[in-house]
Amino acid sequence: MAKGGFRGGMPGGMNQAAMMKQAQKMQQDLLRMQAEQEAKTFTAAAGGGMVNATVNGKHELVNLDIKPEAVDPDDVEMLQDMIIAAVNEAMRTADAEAANNMSRLTGGLNLGGLF
Repeated sequence: MAKGGFRGGMPGGMNQAAMMKQAQKMQQDLLRMQAEQEAKTFTAAAGGGMVNATVNGKHELVNLDIKPEAVDPDDVEMLQDMIIAAVNEAMRTADAEAANNMSRLTGGLNLGGLF
């Protein structure tokens, strides 16, 4: 290291207080974003709209709509598959939006589970 080391704190001119302030703002933004995400709902359809599933941002199934013509007592497996497909797609949509929001918040920086 050069004689005297770094002067004025962190390299690049950013001092520790500014870094802490920035981290606190990011944390507040993250908490706000999480609350907004949890309040949203995401709906997906399967079987050509025969089954519609709605989940919220907390990954809770909040509504399931099954059209009467989708119910065939001789083919319960088909109905089960449509329900699973609709719920899974709604969950994927919620996850994709959460990931997109996180990317916007962090400027695309991968924080590796820090938040």
